[in-house]
Amino acid sequence: MPVDSRPLVAHVVYRFDTGGLENGIVNLINHMPGSAYRHAVVALTDVTEFRQRVTRTDVEFISLHKPPGHGFRLYPKLYRLFKQMRPAIVHTRNLAALEAQMPAWAAGVPVRLHGEHGRDVTDLHGENRTLQRVRRVYRPFVHHYFALSRDLAGYLKDKVHVPAGRITQVYNGVDVDRFSPPPCGVRASIAGCPFNDPGHWLIGTVGRMQAVKDQTNLVQAFVLALQQQPALRERLRLVLIGDGALREQCAALLRDAGLLDLAWLPGERSDVAEVMRGLDCFVLPSLAEGISNTILEAMATGLPVIATDVGGNADLVVHGQTGEIVPSKQPKALARSIVGLALQPEQTRALGLAGRQRVQARFSLPAMVATYQLVYNQQLRSPGDNSPSAAKGRADSP
Repeated sequence: MPVDSRPLVAHVVYRFDTGGLENGIVNLINHMPGSAYRHAVVALTDVTEFRQRVTRTDVEFISLHKPPGHGFRLYPKLYRLFKQMRPAIVHTRNLAALEAQMPAWAAGVPVRLHGEHGRDVTDLHGENRTLQRVRRVYRPFVHHYFALSRDLAGYLKDKVHVPAGRITQVYNGVDVDRFSPPPCGVRASIAGCPFNDPGHWLIGTVGRMQAVKDQTNLVQAFVLALQQQPALRERLRLVLIGDGALREQCAALLRDAGLLDLAWLPGERSDVAEVMRGLDCFVLPSLAEGISNTILEAMATGLPVIATDVGGNADLVVHGQTGEIVPSKQPKALARSIVGLALQPEQTRALGLAGRQRVQARFSLPAMVATYQLVYNQQLRSPGDNSPSAAKGRADSP
């Protein structure tokens, strides 16, 4: 059997499951030319059925079943794995996978990259000094960083003290063919949704129903919007796509307000593109974000977007032109935006069209893939010195 000469990229994540970070990996693998690199996905914990979204058949998926806590005990296993796989590049994502950098260095992996994709609910503003110090500890083992927003690039530079020359800011890309407006601009029906009457006006969100996504903020805003404009009860409807700890909490809030019959919480869906085409407005009420794939998908679908002013959301949504940016954790402000757009459907459609045009111009998948491939190529051409003295030098650099 001939030897495959393509360099191998090992993408290391904490868990390979439904999420924006993982969706970005799927898009990168599926759309990077097959002749350029081989790929493997290494999950420190588990690889789920989400792997089926990878369309390439030459991708290996590895689950290491790591228990909670720091992964010191996992180091020997990672070391042996990297020695066996012999990846040209190890590309870790977010703090939970950063610890794989040390065994990758010990195993002699030529290029070690790390991506910061977003903040955790325990450190919404990046001010946790312990987490800053942890990132500094691993900094010597990382050759180059990816930051998915200006906010995260600034964090790496100012808080982790990574030199600007070792940071590439790259936006997520979106498949504008898969995520596209419904034909003739008429909202499509969503399979199983009880609100397919053309007279309904659907606001919705898609994502893991966890604290950092703060869907309860959207539910509270929905309740307030109907209190402010009771006439909207005839047509305003809420769609919450996703599963997780907040799903029942959101249902309880709606039930207590007597509005559960005006909302639909079907759980996780695999037909997100079709769901988007069935909405009139997309809302992202998060407490923290990097660059949101779902915002880009909604904009590509021609939806106006209301998003909280966190992370890279304002990098994507131009307030007053493609949607609205509102403060996080303020359901009254979110309710005002919902009411304002619901009462002006023509303006809403114009915002959505502008969003589609913005995505096509600035946030395409080819642009994202080209940036990653360029950095991969550059780093392989000029790999860093893997010696302990070089690692110490990088640690001592400003």
